[in-house]
Amino acid sequence: MLQQQKQVNYMAPFITLVILFFFVGFLTTANGQFQGPLKAAFLSGAGDLKNTFATLISFSWFLAYPLTGGIGASWVDKYGYKRTLIQALLVMIVGLGIFWASSWYTVKFPESAVQLSSARIPVGYFIFLLGSFVVGSAATILQVVINPYLTACDVKNTQPVQRLNIGGSSNSIGTTVAPFFVTGIVFGGLAMEDVQINQLQVPFLALMAIIGLVTFILSRLSLPDIQGTRAETGTKLEKSVWSFSHLKLGVVAIFVYVGVEVCIGANINLYALELQATGKNFSFFGMNFLTIFGINFSIPALMATLYWGGMLVGRLVSSSLSEISPRIQLTVTAVLATLSTVLAIAVNNPWLLVGVGLFHSVMWGAIFTMAVDKLGKYTSVASGALMIGVLGGAILPLFQGILSDAMNGAWRYTWLIVVLGELYILYYALVGSRIKQAAE
Repeated sequence: MLQQQKQVNYMAPFITLVILFFFVGFLTTANGQFQGPLKAAFLSGAGDLKNTFATLISFSWFLAYPLTGGIGASWVDKYGYKRTLIQALLVMIVGLGIFWASSWYTVKFPESAVQLSSARIPVGYFIFLLGSFVVGSAATILQVVINPYLTACDVKNTQPVQRLNIGGSSNSIGTTVAPFFVTGIVFGGLAMEDVQINQLQVPFLALMAIIGLVTFILSRLSLPDIQGTRAETGTKLEKSVWSFSHLKLGVVAIFVYVGVEVCIGANINLYALELQATGKNFSFFGMNFLTIFGINFSIPALMATLYWGGMLVGRLVSSSLSEISPRIQLTVTAVLATLSTVLAIAVNNPWLLVGVGLFHSVMWGAIFTMAVDKLGKYTSVASGALMIGVLGGAILPLFQGILSDAMNGAWRYTWLIVVLGELYILYYALVGSRIKQAAE
């Protein structure tokens, strides 16, 4: 790092990006939590394909990552970090507006629907899927900036994986409160069968206003670029970013990590609902609902919240681990996550999946840190490449939903997808992350 670079105080930019990471986590999880309520409200006519269509919400969001990650990287190289962040937030406002429009259209034109084989799907649902893709695109571009910036910015007495885990803690606060936002605020703690689509309109208008305010504040803040982490305009990269094996295998590791993370976070509530419907009781100390601040929350929603909450706790703990390498952190958590998921399948109990959130907490930071290690001016391009891997959050949960429908709505053995993903992450920690070639 150049002496001039060391003299820059990155504390304020660091805090700014940590706050932005909250919104990425909040909106990502809120989007996934709409699967249950919208399955009841939009997909009553979907027949045997309800789970497949419901998981398209997460699919649409994460499909944005491979399609727009490269755009985010090119924006960083062309416009710099700050302007790219502002442009991404503007895209997010547009996407939230599309969410609002899906509700308005469905209320205004309740009979407007598309017939797909035996399934009758309201047009408003497809508008919602479009909004999910657009907001997902904004979240992708934000992460193309946030992750390499947190990795490279020099904050005293921290190492890169710590800074990413601090950002991840903020992200996890967002993921933890998001299920309560969807269940308690958007849908007022109602039972699934009582959900009304018109309840979407006011919350999304409020979110548009909040993101607009964040964008305005960001435009007034200083966010210095970090030398040596992006290609300046006109600079030619001599090698393909794919020539670095630890990056290539890191993209696959991100794919399976995000995939298994979202499988549990988005589908655990559907798993719990299926078990309840078949007469298996997973009450919380004898209660099927908890009342918090005067709002009723179902146990499936509580499971999702505790899962994301476990990730928050894990990231808070790991953000203080300055002496333990990313490789060791990833190895230990991959082993524990594998064992917990196998046990959950063996005893057919979703509560054991809740604990996997604690082990997933450090994986993003550890994988990302090792995947961009010693890449220099290729870092921003590598960050965009790693966003391709986030497609796993679209593919694996969708595949899991398809498997569930193929097994008459049962979810138990679909969690083998998670087991296989955890085993690959263990391979990356032990073997795939070893650097064979570094940027000159």
